[in-house]
Amino acid sequence: MGSEIPKQFLDLKGKPVLMHSMNRFIDYDAAINLIIALPARQIEFWNSLCLEHQYEVPHQIVEGGSERFYSVKNALALVEENALVGIHDAVRPLVSIQTINLAFQSAMQFGSGIPSVSLSDSIRLIDGNYSKAVNRSDYQIIQTPQCFASSNLLLAFKQAYKREFTDDATVLESFGIAVHLTQGNPENIKLTTPADLKIAEVLINGIA
Repeated sequence: MGSEIPKQFLDLKGKPVLMHSMNRFIDYDAAINLIIALPARQIEFWNSLCLEHQYEVPHQIVEGGSERFYSVKNALALVEENALVGIHDAVRPLVSIQTINLAFQSAMQFGSGIPSVSLSDSIRLIDGNYSKAVNRSDYQIIQTPQCFASSNLLLAFKQAYKREFTDDATVLESFGIAVHLTQGNPENIKLTTPADLKIAEVLINGIA
């Protein structure tokens, strides 16, 4: 993002990105239990932002780890058995209520729900110095929240960390548990560049 401030704390329409992301889940279910994983050095700053913005949405904070895997594992220590768990990127404030609902409903029925959207661009497979066109309909872009039955999730996260764990779905698959894809929303982008933040400023008030 090219900013000294961590991207989850950047201002978006008057409040930090993370607050927007949290509010999407409160809008989905006001009784939802929110657990936020943050690097230890950022916790005090986050608490000061909550005071500054008079942000009183109840949530628990856990210390994050060196990799996403460890941050999730630390948060899972606060999760009860026989629960549904949604794991969401702090910098996806444009997730729709429908995307959240579909993922949780799939987790309730099948044990997992992974939002995804189709590709609109042509893609090619790189093989050394060569490339070849592949059918984009065979691929999906994966989003969050990735939702799971806690029974599967807690078992899968007892594994040792592997570099190929790029998200939570890959952790489940490595443990031998198949995951189910659900429909995401195209606006549910991960804010990683200044251009993404500009897009979010335009779209944030129109996400239902």
